[in-house]
Amino acid sequence: MKLKDIQHIFHEELDAIYDKHEVDSFFFILLEYYYNITRIKLAMNPELISDNSEKLFNALERLKNQEPIQYIIGNTEFFGLPFKVNQHVLIPRSETEELVDWILTSHPRPKAQDLTILDIGTGSGCIAISLAKNLQNADVCAIDISKEALKVARQNAELNDVKIEFIEADILLTESISDLKFDVIVSNPPYVRELEKKQMKPNVLNNEPHLALFVEDENPLQFYKAITKFALNNLKDNGMLFFEINEYLGNDMIQLLKDYHFKNIELKQDIFKKDRMIKGEKIQ
Repeated sequence: MKLKDIQHIFHEELDAIYDKHEVDSFFFILLEYYYNITRIKLAMNPELISDNSEKLFNALERLKNQEPIQYIIGNTEFFGLPFKVNQHVLIPRSETEELVDWILTSHPRPKAQDLTILDIGTGSGCIAISLAKNLQNADVCAIDISKEALKVARQNAELNDVKIEFIEADILLTESISDLKFDVIVSNPPYVRELEKKQMKPNVLNNEPHLALFVEDENPLQFYKAITKFALNNLKDNGMLFFEINEYLGNDMIQLLKDYHFKNIELKQDIFKKDRMIKGEKIQ
C-alpha cells in the first residue's frame, strides 16, 4: 500500500478529532519512528510503498482513542534531550522546560557546578536529568512515590548518561531526608483541582496518571505545604525552593511561602502569560 494512501486514511479517520496539521504531524512522526522515512523523503518519492503497514494502522487506532502520540512511540523530547515515557509518567511539557531554565539562570555556571539538588515527584526524571546534564558536577537526587515512575526515570538517566540518586518516598509522610541539605529543591507536584477536570482534553484526562495530576478541591496546596515544610529542614541557608504551580493559585503560593518565612519570593509567568512558577529563598 502506498504511504500517501495511508496518509489519506489518517486524515479520513482523524480530521474530525484533531487539526489537519496535527494529523500530518502524527503521520510523519510515526513514519520516521517505525520506518526511518522522513517527510522530505516521502515528498521526493510519493510512490513509496509499505510492505508492512500494521504498525501505522495500530497507531491510528490508538490515536482515534485520543492516546498521546508520545505514549504510542514511547518517547519524547524535553530541554533538547530524549526521554522515554509511558502511562506511569506525565508527558513533559514546555512550561516545565521554562522552570528548568529558570533554575539554571538563577545558578550561573561555573559557580553552580557543585550544587546539591533535590527534585520531588520526579516522574519521568525530566527536571532532575536536565539539570544534571547542564550542571555536570552537580549532585542530583530525585524522589517519587511511584515505583513504576522511578523505573522510567532510571532508564532516562541511563539514556542521557547522568548519575542521579533515585529514592522511593511519599513526600506527605517524609518530613526530612536524614541530615541531607540541598542548595536547590524543585518540584512539579500534582496541582490540578478536581473542578478543573472539565477544562482538560481527553488525551490527557484519559491517559496520563491521575496520581501525578490531581488534588482535592478542598486542599489544593496539600503537596506545596508538605514540600515547603520539608524544605525548611532540608535546604541549606540561602538555598532556593522552586515550584511549578497552578496558574490560578499564584497569590496563594506567595502567601504560603511567606507563612514559612521564605524571602525574595518571585512569581513568574510562562510564555502563555500564566502564573506558572514561583521561587523563594531560605534566609536565616
